[in-house]
Amino acid sequence: MAEPPLLPLKENKIAKGTFAVVGIMSTLVIYGILQEKIMRVPYGPNKEFFSYSLFLVFCNRITTSAVSAGVLLASKKALDPVAPLYKYGVVSISNILTTTCQYEALKYVSFPVQTLAKCAKMIPVMIWGAIIMQKKYQGHDYLLAFLVTLGCSLFILYQGAGDISPFNRGRESTVWGVSLMIGYLGFDGFTSTFQDKLFKGYDMEIHNQIFYTTVCSCLLSFTGLILQGNLLMAIDFVSRHHDCFFDIALLSTVATASQFFISYTIRTFGALTFATIMTTRQLVSILLSCLWFGHPLRWEQCIGAVIVFGSLYARSFLKTKEKGAPPETKAPGG
Repeated sequence: MAEPPLLPLKENKIAKGTFAVVGIMSTLVIYGILQEKIMRVPYGPNKEFFSYSLFLVFCNRITTSAVSAGVLLASKKALDPVAPLYKYGVVSISNILTTTCQYEALKYVSFPVQTLAKCAKMIPVMIWGAIIMQKKYQGHDYLLAFLVTLGCSLFILYQGAGDISPFNRGRESTVWGVSLMIGYLGFDGFTSTFQDKLFKGYDMEIHNQIFYTTVCSCLLSFTGLILQGNLLMAIDFVSRHHDCFFDIALLSTVATASQFFISYTIRTFGALTFATIMTTRQLVSILLSCLWFGHPLRWEQCIGAVIVFGSLYARSFLKTKEKGAPPETKAPGG
């Protein structure tokens, strides 16, 4: 008599999984295409390029902070900060530097190169985890990190000959572009590790951290725009190019939506399932970018991509085995 309810439960789990996969894949794939379009495609008859990456950060963060505040108020949860404000500020500064490096790098390296390079973020995460959280890693973690680095290196070093994209600006894979990606990986690894420490050190609700982190990011990015003198120039650009304004508005919307899909997936299925979905999303984003913007791939780059994604899926498989293994019996007091 107790068996029939299992079917609705299974169907409910499948429905939730489908919702999570479709939500993350759709929002982040659209996000990837839009950020490449905004930073690399010229607007208007005069072929003007949008170059105010900090303005994109500001628009993304102000949208996310407004939505997260609405969620907190609607759920009748406290808006009071749980951790000291300076800790939210540390995450905000690191997050702004991460996103700015990401947008700026698109001026110098193609989106497929940038997306695959992001797969190497496990290396700075391991370094920051050892420094900040005193974590210890196993031998296969270092082996997989090495393979990911090798695959990324192949993909970056062997650029596609004769990029057929009409929007190519002739600055592919420069030292400055690669340096920005290294900066992105370092800051992003610190951001995720420090956020993990905040969650474990304080009884913190996800939306509470999102709200205070994005509010701090809004203030910092707005201040940066004022100091650079780029705020009015960015507003003038989007006022003259309405299609750019639409792209930025849609970018901010999908960036905000992706934050909540990510939170939902981690809370419902765990970080391992989320990591597998993200790996698949990166692969789809690279293929779409190559088709949409005409980035040719050499056979060395294909080998590099196979090494990277094979290593990431192997990492997910190994973690699944570790999670399913029975716990070791410990001696009393051990």
